[in-house]
Amino acid sequence: MRTPAGPQTVGDVLARFLAKSGLAPKVEAASVLTDWAERVGPQIAAVTEPLRVSEGTLFVAVSTSPWMMELNLMKADLMRHVNAGKGEGRIEQIVFVMGPGT
Repeated sequence: MRTPAGPQTVGDVLARFLAKSGLAPKVEAASVLTDWAERVGPQIAAVTEPLRVSEGTLFVAVSTSPWMMELNLMKADLMRHVNAGKGEGRIEQIVFVMGPGT
């Protein structure tokens, strides 16, 4: 694949690098860490904190046991919200942990 001649934006160069290196899906999956509140809403975001993404699994700290139970019941809906609009970098599983992260 030839690169275009002339000036290029950093974003274009980075996008090509990520595509060639195979890292694009991992970067896309990790984007949930920054847009968590937008994807799950303010009520859930107030009692949770996304911690990390590893091998397609999103780890989320939860503030209380009752919320952990509720979120486990809502897991299928949360997966749909988290993966909405994503291509290859989809989250395959969410693991809730009690944590000081919230």
